[in-house]
Amino acid sequence: MEKLVITGKTPLRGEVKISGAKNAAVAIIPATLLINGICTIDNLPNISDVKLYCEILQDLGAVVTWNTPNEVVIDTRNVNSHQAPIEITGKFRASYYLIGALLGRLHKATIGLPGGCNLGPRPMDQHIKGFEALGATVDMSQGKITASAKKLKGASIYMDVASVGATINTILAAVLAEGTTVIDNAAKEPHIVDVANFLNTMGADIRGAGTDIIKINGVKELAGNATYSVVPDQIEAGTFMLAAVASKGDIVIKNCITKHLEPIIAKVTEMGANVDANGDHLRVWCKKRPSRATIKTLPYPRISYRFTISNGCSFFNCRWYKHYKRDYLGISFPICC
Repeated sequence: MEKLVITGKTPLRGEVKISGAKNAAVAIIPATLLINGICTIDNLPNISDVKLYCEILQDLGAVVTWNTPNEVVIDTRNVNSHQAPIEITGKFRASYYLIGALLGRLHKATIGLPGGCNLGPRPMDQHIKGFEALGATVDMSQGKITASAKKLKGASIYMDVASVGATINTILAAVLAEGTTVIDNAAKEPHIVDVANFLNTMGADIRGAGTDIIKINGVKELAGNATYSVVPDQIEAGTFMLAAVASKGDIVIKNCITKHLEPIIAKVTEMGANVDANGDHLRVWCKKRPSRATIKTLPYPRISYRFTISNGCSFFNCRWYKHYKRDYLGISFPICC
């Protein structure tokens, strides 16, 4: 598909079921490499990154069986290769989680340089900092990343930036390490909590996920033999909430965790929309154009982007990535409707 053609001025109405969180799924699937057994994962989003990850696991020696488009059984007992196929790992960004998982299991990992969306530079220095603190050496050259260690040993690690990817990758590498690892200034996103919950279900000992400090007590083995359901995607849910407001529609959002959506709920209410939360359902409706609201970009649990919405015209200011050929951080562009 090369383009989307959207005919506007139509209020969005109806019900939608939220998928499992993409950012959790693409970390949980490589986390299965730490298991010496079988596990079942359900509520997976039906997306290309998930399918690519399953291809990689099969190439490494795992047996992957799909029960439904959203449920998979993974047997990693016979995984013995540390070399992930470079041609696949280069297709998506989250392939870097293979480093932490393979390092934890086999004490060695080789992947191609991660690919993915062109959102500008997203450095891996904090990932490398975590691996090296645990005793690994990391080499980035000739289009690939290689990490190796004779032994991984727990350490105290301070993240210079509260990086989601680095926090998860360090957790993956530390789960089977000797001793205790403490990650300070850890990122707190819901998918980090979900990865920790998955690993704990399989036999890990991770405490404090969702706070600034995460403690991982290394264990000898993850036995698996359990089923886990991926957390609903709060980004997808928030997108539908904003779509209801923008179109002056009425949408019931099913399979969501309202706690994860509190910042969005507060702002759409401020804009003049109505929100009714009932368990894992959320109804959002708006009968008028949204009024002005200012949202600042901050890490979770705040909203992870910044924009100002006024009556009939929205002004977006993105400050996270260098976009395309621009040589400064921050892009501003108006969207009027």
